[in-house]
Amino acid sequence: MEEQAPLITNDAVVFGLLVATLAVIFSTSASQNRIFQKFYKVVPAVLLCYFIPAVFNSLGIISGEDSNLYFVASRYLLPASLVLFTISIDIKGILKLGPKALTMFLAGTLGIMLGGPLALMTVGFIQPELLGGTGPDAIWRGLATIAGSWIGGGANQTAMLEVFGASSSLFAQMIAVDVLVANLWMAFLLYWAAKPEKIDKIFKADSTAIYELRDKIADFRSKIMTIPSLAQTMTILGVGFGITGVSHLIADWIAPIISSDYPALKQYSLDSTFFWIVVIATTAGLALSFTKARNLEGAGASRLGSAFLYVLVATIGMQMDLGAVLDNPILFLIGILWMFFHILIMLLVAWLIKAPFFYVAVGSQANVGGAASAPIVASAFDASLAPVGVLLAVLGYAVGTYGAYLCGLMMQAISIG
Repeated sequence: MEEQAPLITNDAVVFGLLVATLAVIFSTSASQNRIFQKFYKVVPAVLLCYFIPAVFNSLGIISGEDSNLYFVASRYLLPASLVLFTISIDIKGILKLGPKALTMFLAGTLGIMLGGPLALMTVGFIQPELLGGTGPDAIWRGLATIAGSWIGGGANQTAMLEVFGASSSLFAQMIAVDVLVANLWMAFLLYWAAKPEKIDKIFKADSTAIYELRDKIADFRSKIMTIPSLAQTMTILGVGFGITGVSHLIADWIAPIISSDYPALKQYSLDSTFFWIVVIATTAGLALSFTKARNLEGAGASRLGSAFLYVLVATIGMQMDLGAVLDNPILFLIGILWMFFHILIMLLVAWLIKAPFFYVAVGSQANVGGAASAPIVASAFDASLAPVGVLLAVLGYAVGTYGAYLCGLMMQAISIG
């Protein structure tokens, strides 16, 4: 059966719709109208930036699958925003956040590794025919690709597809499970990022270091804040997109070399162009934070970075089809249970070590969402904290292949005994 074309197919029109939607959301969230104020106390603005494009996609108004906007936003706007966020970052402050951030990231990795086998085993009791099978359509082969995506990213997912050999039709179904379940979890994180104090109180967590870093950067911004001139705005854009261009230039050179001359490094995703773009942009931004360039924050560097990032949020939202769960509900049940076990393990570890919810959210998203969405969740707490998400997401690329491979082997053992 042929799929129906979306109502809007022109990316220029789709982009205009997304940005207009963002404008309405932020203008109403800043309104003094009591109705809007009460509404946004319950529903965070960032969640709507994500959810409304998902509704547009689900209703067939636009199509995230057919649009190139996510690619453009993730390759152009994301690196630029990372530069503009990191340009004024306090490196010493990030280091003072301590080992709990890394601990929660590793707990998230463990949650994905164990959650997949546990979910498959649980659903296998209900529907035993899901287990078994050695051919390319065996469910466990497809689930292994989700493990690659949820621990590392697209490159790790592709690696698991090659290693375990899932069929193209099964892989397409797994992508739907991956996108919908991961994005629903991200929506939950964005909602609670607006009020982390409630969860921190339950965990008896000490968020002092996080708030000190946030306040210190806010104080720095207030001291250098100016009304930006055109020259300053163009300088900010020049720095952001200039470094983005350099990042692409170097990534386009180094990734093919590693792929052809150092194939052993593929297991670390070092042959991924996107990996190098993110790493180089972040590193360059951190390097500039030690120069006078950090004063560009006074002219609104992070504000422009936030604008770019919210466009990315909207393009991520338009990837989610809320009705896709009806296509193969049993696979989505596995995905939801998988995510539940991941969350359960993370919350248990957070409770044991008294980690703030910020570490739970960013540690989880650094695994499940990678470099494209970890900084979004981190910046939902505060824009100055976006680099923490980036650094952990980069670590996810490194461990993704190993963790996903072990997860795949465990699911294989459960399925064929």
